[in-house]
Amino acid sequence: MSHDADELAKLGYKQELLREMGAFSNFALSFSIISILTGGVVLYGHGLKYGGPFVMTVGWPLVAVMTLLVAASLAELASAFPTAGALYHWAVLFGGPGWGFLTAWLNTIGQFAITAAIDYGLAEFLAPMLGWPADRAHVLPLCGAILLSHAVLNHVGVRVVARLNTVSAWYHVLGVVLLVSILAIFAPKRDLSFLLTRTTISKGGYAWGFALGLLQAQWTFTGYDASAHVTEETHDPRRNAPRGIMTSVIASGVAGYLMLLAVTVAIRDLPTAVAKDNPFIYVLNDALGSRGTFLLWVCMGAMWFCGLASVTSNSRMLFAFARDGGTPAAAQLSRVSPRFSSPHVAVWVSAICAFAVAAWAEALSAMGALSTIALYASYAVPIFLAWRARRRGGFRTRGPWNLGRWSSAINAMAIGWVLLVMALFVMPPNLLAGYTFGGCLVVLALYWFGYMKKRFTGPPLSLD
Repeated sequence: MSHDADELAKLGYKQELLREMGAFSNFALSFSIISILTGGVVLYGHGLKYGGPFVMTVGWPLVAVMTLLVAASLAELASAFPTAGALYHWAVLFGGPGWGFLTAWLNTIGQFAITAAIDYGLAEFLAPMLGWPADRAHVLPLCGAILLSHAVLNHVGVRVVARLNTVSAWYHVLGVVLLVSILAIFAPKRDLSFLLTRTTISKGGYAWGFALGLLQAQWTFTGYDASAHVTEETHDPRRNAPRGIMTSVIASGVAGYLMLLAVTVAIRDLPTAVAKDNPFIYVLNDALGSRGTFLLWVCMGAMWFCGLASVTSNSRMLFAFARDGGTPAAAQLSRVSPRFSSPHVAVWVSAICAFAVAAWAEALSAMGALSTIALYASYAVPIFLAWRARRRGGFRTRGPWNLGRWSSAINAMAIGWVLLVMALFVMPPNLLAGYTFGGCLVVLALYWFGYMKKRFTGPPLSLD
């Protein structure tokens, strides 16, 4: 820990956060936020409605492979510059304070939205299981209660949260094994050719519907930057953070694919499933009866773990940005609890802002689309700036985990994929997310040029 603190001091910061995470805990945090039992389940109906079984069979592995390019680009930077500010620190290093300011706010907005989507999605599942109507009047208060539990734990239980993230990783693995096994043993199964069935509710034809259906997978593959955000709480972060990023995406890709295929071949009546408000609940209950209800409770446990990890990541990003003076009320947001060694103010602000997003967006898909485009924009900015700096000869720093001579090519492909994803998910039916994202960019531009440009200098880092 002394060596890690010395490494952090060279990057301009003193050790304030509790450094308790090992390699597995770091991986577990990102794996828990990706949470295939959350993204793959909550937006299963979205994928099925727009792309049918074919989007599960072909769309998921396509998104997984392209996401690995983005993850590898971020992992390389995490190895070179392991700080809690992560993405926005890298943007400042390669592009200056303005780019860092933009990246930090994009990531923060994206994390508010993804936490909202996770906990709102859990509330939508929980309400009918409790015998309540799945309407806004019941779902939104449930979402608030779930967020409250996550905020309290992140405030008072840094060690507990780290251990819960480890439990969460194993819970997700065992949950997927349990779900796939029970479906394989007890559920009726369609012929494997059913997995290539194409159906869509899109008025723009199947190709367009398939593209929109990719939101299910792409929203699932978000949040793996959490391994970089907690580098100041991780032992040997130059090696463990990039490994956490990469292994979380790979493990999620493989396990999630098995889960989706197992659920999809158990669909007995595709038109009826597509017509349901929640096709995932319908498929499990129709195929398994009471066993399906048990599996739904297992999935909801995973969603709760996912939301807990999301608040952890979100609060660390907000804390790091405030520490460098990039937010309103920066002195308060950068405070660390003397008793619990947690960024407690940032924790509560993260939870409150997530609830505000949930109250703003009436559709879960809008929250998912906003979080996806905002987060991936925050990933693309430092990747692009590092790629540009490398081509100009201004970036030669490499950590022990790096892409070698493949860096530029992988970075370029990652940027291209992000641009495609952002273009897709601001189109109908996600216009609300697109308008909101555009409005956020306008507000950030006014805030930067009207006030912060002369005040924000960025973190005390340099490429030297």
